[in-house]
Amino acid sequence: MRPSPTRRAAIGAFTACVAVCAAATALPAAAQDYPSRPVRIIVPFAPGGSADVFGRAIAQRLQESLGQNFVVENRPGGGSVIGSDAVAKSAPDGYTLLVMSNTHTVNESLLPNKPFQLMRDFVPVAPINYSDLVLVAKAGLPQNNLRELVAAAKARPGGMSYASSGPGTPYHMAGELFKHMAGIDVVHVPYKGSGGARTDVLGGQLEMMFDAIPTMAEQVKAGKVKAIATTGRVRSTVLPDVPTMSEAGVPGYEATIWLGVVAPKGTPAAVVAKLNAEIGKITGNAELRRAWAAQGTTAMTMGVDEFTRYMNDDIAKWAGVVKAAGIKVD
Repeated sequence: MRPSPTRRAAIGAFTACVAVCAAATALPAAAQDYPSRPVRIIVPFAPGGSADVFGRAIAQRLQESLGQNFVVENRPGGGSVIGSDAVAKSAPDGYTLLVMSNTHTVNESLLPNKPFQLMRDFVPVAPINYSDLVLVAKAGLPQNNLRELVAAAKARPGGMSYASSGPGTPYHMAGELFKHMAGIDVVHVPYKGSGGARTDVLGGQLEMMFDAIPTMAEQVKAGKVKAIATTGRVRSTVLPDVPTMSEAGVPGYEATIWLGVVAPKGTPAAVVAKLNAEIGKITGNAELRRAWAAQGTTAMTMGVDEFTRYMNDDIAKWAGVVKAAGIKVD
């Protein structure tokens, strides 16, 4: 005997309810089992830079807390585009993650034709930290402070150069912002990673670069480069004798490098929440925060929604800078 229409409707409603409940419980169960195999963390920058150093620090601590291997893989090139695109095309299962920086938020307006869109193709997971930068010049440069450097650049338009780790990176944007605000013409020389840029400034092949304070501070203290100015609102506790850009002659200047973790869009929300909680425990650890602060780095801790807002705000901020300064990829 076939069930009546009313009974069929009731059976259908019950079946749908069971399916919804099963789906609702599947994600938390998946998160409980996660990770059950090694996780790849792609760093789309060359070894030795901030993203690589702090990405590996996070990977090591995730490995300790979650009991599974977190393997860091450097895939530099294209101003972070090559490695990032590989992650965007990866399975959204939580087993491929990306260490991002504000390079990615800049590139939304600087490189509109790249093969992915940040907020369309990725889901924010958690921030890691931020650092101020330092403008350094080669040791043999005659100029010793920012005003002298600006005067020399104005006297020789296009006659001086600055290195960066590639288009759209914080080091590139810090240089372009400096050019715009100081009214100078300095040639941008992009490298495939910060290591090559740093080596050539240390070797005297190029006049200057902006670099993360944690990475460059020891070279400054050793006298291998001249520290011209730092880029934060206040002086760095690591380089307290170095003035800020605002103090040194470019009022209102500010630039930082910040890092975070994202995953391919479609990664289960419960897995994202678990990763956010675990990374938050790491960056919220008092001992780690003190150790990073001693290097000139401030740890960041945010929930997924807050980090999403932070990323959207940064995209809007840099879109305004790119447009106002007329910044273009070399």
